[in-house]
Amino acid sequence: MLIGTAVVGATTMIFATIVMLTHGLTQNLELLSLLHAPFLLGLIAGGAVIYWFTGASTQAVTTGAYRAVEFIKRNIKLEGSEKASVEDSKKVVEICTKYAQKGMFNIFLVVFFSTLAFAFLEPFFFIGYLISIAIFGLFQAIFMANAGGAWDNAKKVVETELRAKGTELHAATVVGDTVGDPFKDTSSVSLNPIIKFTTLFGLLAVELAVSVTATQGPTLTHILSAIFFVLSLIFVYRSFYGMRIETGEQS
Repeated sequence: MLIGTAVVGATTMIFATIVMLTHGLTQNLELLSLLHAPFLLGLIAGGAVIYWFTGASTQAVTTGAYRAVEFIKRNIKLEGSEKASVEDSKKVVEICTKYAQKGMFNIFLVVFFSTLAFAFLEPFFFIGYLISIAIFGLFQAIFMANAGGAWDNAKKVVETELRAKGTELHAATVVGDTVGDPFKDTSSVSLNPIIKFTTLFGLLAVELAVSVTATQGPTLTHILSAIFFVLSLIFVYRSFYGMRIETGEQS
């Protein structure tokens, strides 16, 4: 439901952007075509960003969960006790929150700078980018929600109906927690604000880019596009390599 609402809103923003760039659908309509190379490349770039986002968000959650489990193994002993202390429980939540916030900070900056970079690069490239973000985002969110739910439910079926907890079959279905939960609870639902932000901010960014091009010429906009793109690549690197699980690293 939420992702559907996001796509409807994104469609409105995209159409408004198209109307602005084509001066009320009266000019440059031939550039909204797969035969126009920048438009086609924009479609490819939008899909690539969606897949990057789902990978980066899953990476952040997985690393946070791994660090929390490390802390639990080192510090929380439940022998003879019914539950962990409040302080230890708060520490576990703090670890998960820390990595989630760190991951989303990198992701937000990538989306912000890449939106500016593509808007300043070429207006119809950016139109293709926005269309692809909405389409790929919709179907990727549906896929991840369904796949994650299926993985998670498979583990529950093995535990409750088959009563095979502790077996090799159960060990195989633990993927429901390690992959299924981030799929259905993190990456899929997070696509909703990503689509909304990209299309809404994109309308403002491309309008600014067109204005700068008209007053300062295309050279400045291309230089700004390159700068924004390099900045986005820095945070793309950080979203993966800065969030890796390094053996021996302490929380």
